[in-house]
Amino acid sequence: MTDPPDAVAAYVGAGSNIEPRENIPAALERLLRRVEVTGVSTFYRTRPLAPPGDEGPVDQDDFVNGVFRVRVACGARELKFGVLRAIEHELGRRRSDDRYAPRTIDLDVLLYGDEVIDEPDLKVPSDDIERPFLAVGLLELAPEMVLPHTRQCLSCLWGPGGVAGMTEDPEISRRLKEIWQP
Repeated sequence: MTDPPDAVAAYVGAGSNIEPRENIPAALERLLRRVEVTGVSTFYRTRPLAPPGDEGPVDQDDFVNGVFRVRVACGARELKFGVLRAIEHELGRRRSDDRYAPRTIDLDVLLYGDEVIDEPDLKVPSDDIERPFLAVGLLELAPEMVLPHTRQCLSCLWGPGGVAGMTEDPEISRRLKEIWQP
């Protein structure tokens, strides 16, 4: 029998625009049953993104997004497909080709230790890591973070004012802190 791999710190982006007050806390509760959660960022409300070339207003509810820090003994692929996708499925997420569609929950591996993975179905760091609604949560949990793929500090890319167009959702943030008690 081999020893289990060492635990790795990873960051998981979480978002929802279908009943986020129910789905995001439910996702955290399920995550806590599967991995060690070591941090929960503030969650922010943002307008949904429009598909490229679409200039009109998006007819969807706002998204609520934030970041969970976890320690896992599984690989990045198992975290994404074995843990996060299972939670999405349990919460009614049905994936489609429309990456701008509303969703009950969206859970993505943003960072996995210092690894850089570039595969068709798994990119770590995530391509979305520098979006303000994720970068602000990452900075809250790891203010000195250096991105493994660029070796740049995240705070150098996102300084003060990075929350423009974002509004804290204090109800969801408070509820998540109640669920996660270090």
